Amino acid sequence: MKGRSTVVPIQPWRATCIQMPSRVARTAADRREAWPIISGNIERGLMLIDRSVAAEQPPPRLVLLPEFAFQGPPRGESVDEWIGKACYSVPGEITAPFQAKAAELGIYIGGNQFEADPEWPHRHFNTSWLIDPAGDVILRYRRIHTAQWVSPHDLLDAYLDRYGVDGLFPVADTELGRIGMLACGEILVPESARVLMLRGAEVLLHPTNEPYSEAEEAAKIVAAAANMMYVVSANVAGPIGFSDGEPMNDPVRGTPVQGGHSRIVSYKGETLALDDTPAESVAVSSVLDVEALRAARRDLTMANQILRTRFEVFRPFYDGTEFWPANEFLSEPMAHFKATERVAAAAVGNLIRLGVAVPAGGTGAST
Repeated sequence: MKGRSTVVPIQPWRATCIQMPSRVARTAADRREAWPIISGNIERGLMLIDRSVAAEQPPPRLVLLPEFAFQGPPRGESVDEWIGKACYSVPGEITAPFQAKAAELGIYIGGNQFEADPEWPHRHFNTSWLIDPAGDVILRYRRIHTAQWVSPHDLLDAYLDRYGVDGLFPVADTELGRIGMLACGEILVPESARVLMLRGAEVLLHPTNEPYSEAEEAAKIVAAAANMMYVVSANVAGPIGFSDGEPMNDPVRGTPVQGGHSRIVSYKGETLALDDTPAESVAVSSVLDVEALRAARRDLTMANQILRTRFEVFRPFYDGTEFWPANEFLSEPMAHFKATERVAAAAVGNLIRLGVAVPAGGTGAST
């Protein structure tokens, strides 16, 4: 864990989701044309942060912006093309205005962007970050569970050599409590939130860019209740990043797929705030009581959901289990997302071999 250790009781504090629309940078011809789009999204985010601080009493101590809020996602670009057009370092040009805003307002700001790091040439990461009230980036989490873009898992051995196991699922120890981050569909991988809990996380920040899904809404509630942590999930307003200006439309309405449904969930699995519309909003806001959470985690009764978990019984089932192969782009960086097709085929083969999936026309695991 990185950051300031908590040495005094934490007073209840407010978190707010910034449900903001964004324009996608992939429509630009090059980096010069993309930056006005990105900077316009940044200005929109800053304006909504100011609005969120003025809207509530007490004002939020932490605000969270959605996934892809500033650049949108790539679609057909190669990795190097997307890096050249829209990717920036962390900290860097995208985080800098939010670092200044965090210091100005004395709040924490969480966000997400596509990151290019000179230390890892020809690779970009889907990176979530947290800025503290001093304006410092205190947490940088690079999305692991992704089927099309570069993941630390694709260069796992080198990544572990560089950052150690703590670098895979970082947790920041702050004056608000211990905070971790996951992006978008990773909420459907239960082990991700569970590992953050095992590392001490009490608040899970979840920047996302998704259409409404009962599965993902349920996953947010389960992640909170099963791990006894707060979940703060901020989604994009208006069209999601994959449908803005693209032919990804709702099959019924024929219109761009919409976001919305930002949500804050308590450590008991109770929804504390929800905007079930795709409109621009700072209304998803709630007070979080971390000391109550800590007391609940110390409780000796069956109300303590994590107290009764018997991890030893799970270990034999995970030992040697591999679905998506690691280190597939360790020696040769992924040049284009289409390169993942062969890895996906290998992963399906692993599912069949392990008996999780059945081959077409088959009745069981291959031998």
